[in-house]
Amino acid sequence: MANILALDDVSDAANLIKRILERKGHKVFAFSEEEDAIEFVKSNGIDLAILDIKLKKMSGVEVLEELKKISPLIKVIMLTGYPTIETARECLSLGAAEYCVKPIDKDELEEKVEQVLG
Repeated sequence: MANILALDDVSDAANLIKRILERKGHKVFAFSEEEDAIEFVKSNGIDLAILDIKLKKMSGVEVLEELKKISPLIKVIMLTGYPTIETARECLSLGAAEYCVKPIDKDELEEKVEQVLG
């Protein structure tokens, strides 16, 4: 299965994503600090990153840009509790494959991960 990175400023949310997707057989690495997640991607093969848009020091969009520089083929799903058309457009234009609204719906997350990983 896939190597997946989950980044959310709330560690419980990142761990929830980890629990949901590990049940599907994926290897999930949960982070709550942007720098740690970016450093991890530099030295580990990650197939998919699931990024919250609202983080502590950077925005999820900034993290998306950094990850794409490190690993241009990485697939990305953005998460937000504050969905707007503008944010969705910006994320998709920067290379995010999907967009999920919080609170995280287990079935929707599993479905989108499966779609994005193809």
